[in-house]
Amino acid sequence: MTVQTAEGNMQLISRIEQALEHQMASCDRPDAPPRLMRALRHAVFPGGARIRPQLCLAVAAACGEDAPELTDAAAVAIELLHCASLVHDDMPCFDDADSRRGLPSVHRQYGEPLALLAGDALIVMAYQSMARAGARHPTRLASLLQTLCDGVGAPRGIVAGQAWECESHVALGQYQRAKTGALFVASTRAGALAAGADPQPWQALGEHLGEAYQVADDIRDVMLNADALGKPAGQDVQHGRPSAAAAMGIEGAVAHFRALMDAAVISIPDCPARAVLQRIVRLESERLIPSDRVDRQPSAAAGEPARVLPLAI
Repeated sequence: MTVQTAEGNMQLISRIEQALEHQMASCDRPDAPPRLMRALRHAVFPGGARIRPQLCLAVAAACGEDAPELTDAAAVAIELLHCASLVHDDMPCFDDADSRRGLPSVHRQYGEPLALLAGDALIVMAYQSMARAGARHPTRLASLLQTLCDGVGAPRGIVAGQAWECESHVALGQYQRAKTGALFVASTRAGALAAGADPQPWQALGEHLGEAYQVADDIRDVMLNADALGKPAGQDVQHGRPSAAAAMGIEGAVAHFRALMDAAVISIPDCPARAVLQRIVRLESERLIPSDRVDRQPSAAAGEPARVLPLAI
């Protein structure tokens, strides 16, 4: 396992970026629509933390990875599906967001028609990645594809999470599990499946991390400005979406986040890399919501939430 150190983490990131570039280059041909290809690259590069594909690779390594090309394909598919969801999420019919990751959103840069097509193309590209690598590992392919479909589609994938925003009422936990948690679960399960291991012991890790990331996102949406976020702030309130920050207050949401990350640490299955993975989760918890950035001001009025200072994302 090579994720114990900052150098190991950079190796994972480098591996993911190379795999994404390879997949993108396979579609970027002279006879392809040039503006669509540019829109696809704009949606994928530069990326965010790449936490979902990192999780896939880390779990595969913990399970004794024996088919790195299949693991790479699963990690690429997960990241492309995530990027596709962001492209569609930013469009005027949903958030109408001007920016993403500090750059113009795809529809602002290339127009709505190409943004819609780019999101669709990224979804197809994800499954192209799996089909190409899975042909050499047919006994693992069906389970991997089912895991990806469960994490993305109906009834409980990220598409369902987006669809809940179109309903008049949804329970916060149900919304969070679909909107964000489902693809985290797919990431941990896919890592195990790509290594030929049982995915079930890794499900809880994905569930706890997925919900924790959504809670952290809810907190940042309230407390940070657009420059710090790299995307528009205050979207949950503006669009009337369920939010842990609104339901629990900032201090309550931070406490809930920490409890979820603690549960994630505990849930990591027994394996030679368990201590390493537990340390990584604890470090990620501190990166997302640093303890020294939560400022409980004694002068705050009774009932006012804690103030969270800008976070490095």
